[in-house]
Amino acid sequence: MKGQIKLIFLVAAILCSLLAQAQPVRRWGITASGNYNEIHFKQPDIFASDRMFGGSLGVTGDMMIPGVGFGIDGSIMYTLRQGRLHLGDKKAWSSQGLGTEVASQHYIDVPLNLKFRYSKLGGLESTIMPFVYAGPTFSFLVGHNKVNDALRYTTVNVLLHAGIGVELFERVQISGGYSFSVGQNLGTKILDDHVAKHRTWFVQATYFFK
Repeated sequence: MKGQIKLIFLVAAILCSLLAQAQPVRRWGITASGNYNEIHFKQPDIFASDRMFGGSLGVTGDMMIPGVGFGIDGSIMYTLRQGRLHLGDKKAWSSQGLGTEVASQHYIDVPLNLKFRYSKLGGLESTIMPFVYAGPTFSFLVGHNKVNDALRYTTVNVLLHAGIGVELFERVQISGGYSFSVGQNLGTKILDDHVAKHRTWFVQATYFFK
């Protein structure tokens, strides 16, 4: 996993060098997304966990190398990730009066992407362009709800993500993808060996201003 992160940053550094030498197209826009998140515990004997919906809102900027299709983008996003935890399935938590609880976490996310847009469409690219992207997300915990008194948290985490989408009319991007935490996001306070990571499906839309 560390090798994959190093490779991502190496490719990003190469792209940044190319962008510095070229005349990149720069844009800014607003991004909104929805996610379907699982708080996934690695131990098989822990309580059950259900996926729940959350979302993100923020600003995005991208730079593309004209005629090549490669570029980078970055965002600053407020993100809500949550999951339903069946704490009452185990006596350790049911004895504390806990049952099925919703655990919500609030983050400031900084996703960075390597992006490729396929623009060799014989003029159709002004209407629609497919693209793929991948990269890391640096995630900073800024709050959580009170049920998390039963849990302990990692305040800074890195996720890896990848997605595919389309750009419409050179202004709107719609995409979907998957992300997963590299390190642990949370753990139980009374059983220190029980730790969990976020596993998230997401869809998002970006509107670029020109």
